[in-house]
Parts: sequence; structure tokens; C-alpha cells
Amino acid sequence: MSVLRAPAASLPWRTTISALSYDNPYVSVRTPIMARNIVSTSQPLAAQAGLRMLLAGGNAIDAALAAAITLTVVEPTGNGLGSDAFAIVWDGNELHGLNASGRSPRAWSSERFRGLSEMPQQGWESVTVPGAISGWAALSERFGALPFTALFEPAIAYAEEGFAVSPSIALQWSRGADRLRHEPGFAPHFLIEDRVPRSGEIYRNPHLARSLRKIADSRGEDFYRGELARKIADFARQHDAVLDEEDLAAHACDWCGTISQPFRGTELHEIPPNGQGIAALIALGILDRLKLENLDPDSAETLHLEIEAMKLALADAHRFVGDPANMEISPDILLNGDYLDSRAALVDRDRAADAIAGAPRRGGTVYVTAADAAGRMVSFIQSNYAGFGSGIVVPETGIHLQNRGSGFVLAPGHPNEVAGGKRPFHTIIPGFLMRGGGPLMSFGVMGGAMQAQGHLQMVLRTQLWRQNPQAASDAPRWRFIAGRRVALETGISAEVAAELKKMGHQIERVAPDADFSFGGAQLIHRLADGYVAGSDHRKDGQAVGF
Repeated sequence: MSVLRAPAASLPWRTTISALSYDNPYVSVRTPIMARNIVSTSQPLAAQAGLRMLLAGGNAIDAALAAAITLTVVEPTGNGLGSDAFAIVWDGNELHGLNASGRSPRAWSSERFRGLSEMPQQGWESVTVPGAISGWAALSERFGALPFTALFEPAIAYAEEGFAVSPSIALQWSRGADRLRHEPGFAPHFLIEDRVPRSGEIYRNPHLARSLRKIADSRGEDFYRGELARKIADFARQHDAVLDEEDLAAHACDWCGTISQPFRGTELHEIPPNGQGIAALIALGILDRLKLENLDPDSAETLHLEIEAMKLALADAHRFVGDPANMEISPDILLNGDYLDSRAALVDRDRAADAIAGAPRRGGTVYVTAADAAGRMVSFIQSNYAGFGSGIVVPETGIHLQNRGSGFVLAPGHPNEVAGGKRPFHTIIPGFLMRGGGPLMSFGVMGGAMQAQGHLQMVLRTQLWRQNPQAASDAPRWRFIAGRRVALETGISAEVAAELKKMGHQIERVAPDADFSFGGAQLIHRLADGYVAGSDHRKDGQAVGF
């Protein structure tokens, strides 16, 4: 883990950047956005909230936070006050990593879940301490230019006055309600006369507005040690859950630095475990050894090699990653050159394989990215995990709680085995590319298990094939499922799908908007003067700037 510092005598964001292509070979309804100050996220009202901060004299960190806070109101299907968060920040001189994920209740143990085949996916037994609010406060205190309360103004206005629910969010709302409507507090808060909001209908959330005010005025203290904390703990006790005031008060986020993998003159940076970002680094390291330069980015051969590398990387992540305090090996060992050589040697260029973890020597979601004219860049992600998370909504607060506890496993001795006071394996990861000691691209691809896979695809498309952020986002995606099962978006040609099938892949064809499983990308790439951004057409997102 490291903190990178810019060369003392240079401004790395002004250095020459290799040209991107602005040809877009893919069907698209969007064009790249170019500006010196820019925000890109998955919901237009949130992107505009960030832009308001920049216009008011705020910086990229203020913009990202205002957008993230607004997303808890306007995209509740993916996040809320009960979320976790992670961030990578270039402050103009140094790169910083923040882990704002919470831990399990102290009273959890493997005995509590004995007899189950897997961790509960919803309800109180999936709820861990939410960390996002601590991350907002920490980022604002260290890097923000505007008052903390100012960042909440757009979100509070939308919660009080309402916002029009978009068709895509209405669809996700309906799917979440079908699964969660009977969880404590869900129906009174998220249903209108026992139905979900319709597309275009105005949804108001006055309880959430009051909670946002308490959080803003107390810099997050009320959520962890005040009235909101008591309400969360009281509601838990009413349902025989063990999350209590002490669990909330004990929470703290961590400045954790980043881990990285070099690739063709750049370095991909990810947050260290407990997240899955290391899988993107392993896969990129494997592919660096397999020489993709002369291949078509959309050919069967290219997709096959990407899939095989990702399978090996995810096998390692699922075997070895957990709370860093409980991991058997360090991330450095999984990223060691000799180990990556050995993993790359397992890839058959002609046939699909069932990947297993190696044997190294032991030693739902929303995403925001923002950049400003002074060179600061932010990669920020927060999530309730499975859509609305656990489905638990604390009465009269608007707080709906994540289900990150379902990320634990029950296998005895596994580094990610459930226990009290422990961080689970996390899917949400912000991505960041560096070049020559300076920032190059802040990006993310929200969407559960798709995220590390999406990071890999975005890096290869922008850095190896020079696609601009919008084209890289528009390109049809693949998604490894398990074994030899691979989902392909229908934008990948039938001929390529047939060739992959001949190689042994079990192909499933999926329309990109069918189940939101291919994620939503947001990217900001540095230019010689300013930035170019892309926003995924698979979500409602928008890139805005000036």
C-alpha cells in the first residue's frame, strides 16, 4: 500500500497525454463530454448537484460528495444512508485511498449462523455497520473547500420537494420491492399505497430530509453516536438483532492507500482488500503477459483471453481475500511477478478452462467521478449491495440498511469466514489510472461481481486500443458467471459468440438492459488541458462540466 506523490518540479496533469480515438464503432446515444471541470455519475440530478458545487467555488471532492449524497435520495435502489463507500483521490499532489466500509456486529459468530448453507441475503442478519457517512465526513474534512452542510443542500431539496422517478429506476424499484416488501420498515417507506412509484411520478422522502440535516449539522456524528444511532439500535432490538449503539460508535473509516499493477506505461490503482479490486490487478497482470496489442478488441480471441484471465483472478480473490486482519497472505504476494507468470501460463489460447485458486507462497451500487481545473480527481463508490440492501428501513429516518453481511462465507478457517467486528469481502471498488507520477483516469463500473471485470475491460479499451471513455463504455461487455458460464451482451456478434462456444465457453446471451448485470460505467480521462468523460447508456447517467 502506498501514497504516491507528484514530482516536486512538475504539474503532472499538464503533461502530454497519448491521443485517444474519437471514432465510436458501437451503437451509442451519447457523445464524450469535454471540459476543465467535470462530474459523471449514474443519475442526472446527482451529476448536476456535483456541478453546482464546482460552480459555487468547490473542488472535485466537494462535487463528488454532493453527487454521492444526492444519489441516496434520487437513486435509492442502489444506495442510501445505510451504505458503505470507498474512494481514491488525487488531491493535486498525492494519491490517497479511503476504506469507509463497516464491520459486522460484535456479537456475530459462526455459531450464530450454524445450520445455514450460506449467509442470509436480506433482513437484519445481513446488516453490517454502514460506513459511507464516515467517508463523506473524512473526505470533506481533509480535502473539501466548501462547508460540509453545503454539500447536502441539493439532496435535502429533492427529499423534501420530491423528484421524478425515471423509468430505469422505477423498474429496479419494482424488482427490489417484489423481494423485500415484507422486511421491517420497507413498505411504509418505499411503497405508495402498497405499490412502487411509477415512471415520472414524484417521490418525496421527508424523513430522509430530516436525517440528512442531522448528519450535515453534526458532520456525521449523529449517525454513529446520536439520535439516529439510537433509532437504528432500538429498531434492531425490536427484531432480535444484535447491532447496537456500541457497534455504531466503534466505527471508523481508514486511510488505506492503494495497491497497483503496472500496464504499458500506466499503473492501475485499486483499494486494498477487503475489496475485490485486487482481482482486476491480477487479471491485468496476466493479460500483460499474453500480448493482446495486435488483436481486435471485439474478437473471440481477445474476449477468450480476457475471460480466462479474469476467471483465474476471481478464483484467487474469492479464496484469499477478506478483512486484511484475517488474510493468510498479503496482496503483494498475489501481485508478485513470478506468481503472475505462473497464472498466465495456465491460460490456453484455444480452450476454456475451469479456474481454481492458485497456491502462492504464503508470507446494487452507485459510482461518482469528478475532476477539476486544478488537477484534482476523485473516484468514489457507495452501495447498499443488493439493490435496496437488506430491505430494513429504520422508521421515521429514511435510513435503509445495506446487506453487506451476506458477503461473508461460512467455511471454517476461510479468511472471509463470518465473525464479529470484521469487514466482509466487498464487491464495490473505485478505479484509478496513473501515468508518469500523475493522474490519468478516474473510473468505475458499478454492478456487484461485474466490477472487477468491468475495470479490466475499461482499462484495456482506453489504454491498449485508445478508445475514448464514451466508446469504451458503449462497447458490448462480457461477464464471467461461474465454471465455464459466460454472459455476453447481445451487441457482441453471433459469430463471436459461436466461436467462443467452440472454445468451450457456455454462452448466455443477455440484452444489456435486461437485468442491469453488466454494470454502469462512469469515466473521466485526463487530456493535455482538461478532461473527457463518458457515462454509461445502461443507466440514467450523465457527464456534465464547464
